[in-house]
Amino acid sequence: MKVYEFKGFPNPARVRMALAEKGLMGEADFIQVDLPGGEHKTETFLAINPSGAVPVLELADGTMISESVAITEYLDNLDGTPVLTGTGAQERGVISMVQRKVETGFLDAISAYFHHATEGLGPDVEPYQIAEWGEKQREKAIATLHWMETILKKQDFLVGDKFTVADITAYAGFLFAGFVKLDIPADCPNVKKYADNLASRESAAIAT
Repeated sequence: MKVYEFKGFPNPARVRMALAEKGLMGEADFIQVDLPGGEHKTETFLAINPSGAVPVLELADGTMISESVAITEYLDNLDGTPVLTGTGAQERGVISMVQRKVETGFLDAISAYFHHATEGLGPDVEPYQIAEWGEKQREKAIATLHWMETILKKQDFLVGDKFTVADITAYAGFLFAGFVKLDIPADCPNVKKYADNLASRESAAIAT
């Protein structure tokens, strides 16, 4: 299988982390897409993913799977023993819920801040920016960190005592937060400990 990515960026890091956690890094060929150069907006890449985003997973039969969570779902279930996305209706539902909250409230919020309230990828790649919207999204990301603090006071991971796709999304958010210099608030010590623990995982080193 092939993975179209831009190594070091948060969403591609999510897929790399999932591959590493599942022991599948050796099964993937990585193809770099030049995001700062606008390659993701070219006709060639849009034929691969009309959304113009990475990562994209290409299977042996030519099937393309985009969206980090969808790719993780596929990878997690390849061997019939999912460990990242849950087993059973209740566990899968809870993991999906928490993952989505972290994705929209933290990772996507930081992304919006980056693309709208900073220089982003530059005017040639993203000419339309709304700075006020970006700043509001920064506030949203900080609020989500405080929500995470209430959870992490009681447990090591976002969903009980096991590492899941929700934690992968959080790790990507911490990567992006570091890039845009958004610090974890001082009154979120458990989030800081959690972020450090995620960064110490072997899969985190592989992801970036």
